[in-house]
Amino acid sequence: MKNKFSLLLFCLLFPVALYAGAEDPIGLETAVLDVPTADVLDRYEASFLGRAYDHGTFMETIDFGVYPRINLGISLAVHELIGSSDHVRVLDPDFQAKWKVYDGNLYMPAVAIGYDGRRYGYGYDKNRHYTRTKKFLDNRKGGYVTLSREVIVPGLTASAGVNMSDFEWDEIYCFTGVFYRLTDSINLFGEWDNIRNVRDSRANAGVRFYLHPSLALDGAVRRIGRGSESERIVQIRYVTNF
Repeated sequence: MKNKFSLLLFCLLFPVALYAGAEDPIGLETAVLDVPTADVLDRYEASFLGRAYDHGTFMETIDFGVYPRINLGISLAVHELIGSSDHVRVLDPDFQAKWKVYDGNLYMPAVAIGYDGRRYGYGYDKNRHYTRTKKFLDNRKGGYVTLSREVIVPGLTASAGVNMSDFEWDEIYCFTGVFYRLTDSINLFGEWDNIRNVRDSRANAGVRFYLHPSLALDGAVRRIGRGSESERIVQIRYVTNF
């Protein structure tokens, strides 16, 4: 437990040791919300993403551009950290990686392959009820292939792809998402994730505010139209160089 708290503390404080100039841009849109795009961070670029979501959970994700076209990252979540619960639990860390294999051109979209081990909604039973179990409502995305390109009008970018949570060929899921740069400071986004059947799929939407060239704040709703399963999330992302 102490080791996990130490890792979380490192995730939260490490950005202080890095520097971002006033003109450093926010990293490329590497994800809509949960849907990955084909974009990656540049080499020597780092992204710090903090997300607060269901049941007082906070997740910190760090991604690095370690090589040209290749990103590696780690995520760590603390369940029921926010609020007054006596059942705070540090969850096992998860890992993610992405390799942009094709930049795209006038006719073809950019293509990336990757792995995302992040899971959301800890403490749900098989009936999707919150009962302090050790189950997750949303499984990891696992291995995936994603394609992205600007479509129809300038500033409107669409992504789509397939994923296998546990690398089982008989359980292939699809996902798609779009984001639109409304102004230089506001980005609208929406996505349909985990598509295999209507019950298990998730519709998510939100708005992204660029507070600084290297800092963005998101407000979003996940599982739209699912009653008690719907959740409001807030996340903040900081991008810099190392």
